[in-house]
Amino acid sequence: MAGPTTAERGERQQESSGPPSARRIGRARLRTIVVLAVAAALLGGGGTWVLYGSQWLRVRHVSVSGTLVLTPEEVREAAAVPVGEPMISVDAEGIEARLRRKLPRIDTVDVVRSWPQGIGLKVIERTPVLLVRKGGKFVEVDDDGVRFATVSQAPKGVPLLELSASRTGPGAASFRRFGTGRLVREAVRVAGDLPGTVAGATRTVQVRSYDAISLELGDGRTVAWGSGENGRAKARALTALMKAAPGARHFDVSVPTAPASSGS
Repeated sequence: MAGPTTAERGERQQESSGPPSARRIGRARLRTIVVLAVAAALLGGGGTWVLYGSQWLRVRHVSVSGTLVLTPEEVREAAAVPVGEPMISVDAEGIEARLRRKLPRIDTVDVVRSWPQGIGLKVIERTPVLLVRKGGKFVEVDDDGVRFATVSQAPKGVPLLELSASRTGPGAASFRRFGTGRLVREAVRVAGDLPGTVAGATRTVQVRSYDAISLELGDGRTVAWGSGENGRAKARALTALMKAAPGARHFDVSVPTAPASSGS
């Protein structure tokens, strides 16, 4: 069998080699791909160095906002933010947990990175709704029933809790059934449901049993509240009753559908 002719061999060689311009374009594309790959590798390594190794993105200052009783210095000290460390490596969750553990007055805190060199601590403090006397001091209790701080002076406008229920006496059965913790939470529940004007005027919240909670106002007037149930209805009934009988000295809203007042 005869082999390819000279003309045929020439055509095949031309097809395999292609024109010079096409070969140059192919080599240029290959160089571009190689250059881009090297650049990507360099940028990746450079980005890692900027985040972890450079001095540009390191913690230099810590700001604190939202404090009322606590001072910014107290918060910064308890947070122990690692000044000088890379911003990217700051453990925000660890800082939050450390603050709540060391400063129970803090309810929530957000740790915010303020690039390039700042860490912000946004604090929300607990607000006391009741006070429990402890010796000559007072324990602050928030609306979740958390005892979060002991202070030497009672904050203004926060009522004192008087827990008279005990293992003996009229409230013994209630004490055995619910325990101190539950009774305190009921008192907190009542304090949280009080109308604004009454809450500010309340001097003590007295708990004799689960369903015998009463209030003493600063001017000597008293309120029989009952249990902590139906708090909003009791608040509405008390507000209406005080307007209807402004000279009364005792109010009973333990049954909010049948409120009563007495004394003058």
